[in-house]
Amino acid sequence: MPDKIIITAALTGVLATRQQSPNIPYTPEEIAEEGRRAVDAGAGILHIHARQDNGFPAYDVDTYARIDKAVKKACPGVIINYSTGAIGIDREERIHHVDALKPDMAALNMGSMNYAIYSRKKKTFYHDHVFANPFRDISFFLERMQAAGTRPEMECFDTGHIHNARPLIDMGLLEKPLQFSLIMGVLGGIPATTENLVHQTRQLPPDSHWQLIGIGRRQWPMIMAALSMGGNVRVGLEDNLYLPDGSLSPSNGASVEEAVRLARVAGLEPASISEARSILKMPLKQPADS
Repeated sequence: MPDKIIITAALTGVLATRQQSPNIPYTPEEIAEEGRRAVDAGAGILHIHARQDNGFPAYDVDTYARIDKAVKKACPGVIINYSTGAIGIDREERIHHVDALKPDMAALNMGSMNYAIYSRKKKTFYHDHVFANPFRDISFFLERMQAAGTRPEMECFDTGHIHNARPLIDMGLLEKPLQFSLIMGVLGGIPATTENLVHQTRQLPPDSHWQLIGIGRRQWPMIMAALSMGGNVRVGLEDNLYLPDGSLSPSNGASVEEAVRLARVAGLEPASISEARSILKMPLKQPADS
């Protein structure tokens, strides 16, 4: 087991609003400030969705470019991972910011699924969608990521999504080092249990990098399981608005601080940005005009 673990902070997402937590960042400046708090606390990677200033999702290149500039100023050298996930958005619009900004990493959703939130209290579903990611779209995104020099972060919501990588490896669209995110706890995906995490990690190709993404309040016990298994972890207000004691997290930095605390209980230390780049074999990109 490595002495260092890489912590990703997922800063904002697209679903949570300030009605749920006043601490969700919306504007590029707010996202950059939350990124700084997360990096100061121990994060080496920032996973970022774009938002309009009113909190609605944004997919335009200009908004992503404003975020990119602000984050790079606030967090020099940090590994930036942009989302490409969306429902009801043309696939070109899901990837054009990667073409333009050429980030270190970009999320690659590895399969289709039902995606919903269920309220036991109200006996109803919210955000009830089919999240469609057919192989033709996955291949399309991979080709564009290759052209941009961007590493795909394969987001797997269930076991079959892990196996969807195999034909793409055979086609030469996926190359080592492979990077998987095991997302657990989304309704429609695999439940967040230690038994399921063990099963998931056994399906990974040899020598893969992997991180645990726990959604909701099961995040914290799943992080402890992942740390005991040598995995990296993701925290942040996109995934979970609460700290382990049940209180509302005041910032992404506070969530990262809790992940660092748990890592140290396991005898691990958070990797710095430079250490994360070394572990992932991801050198800092030079500006195009340098």
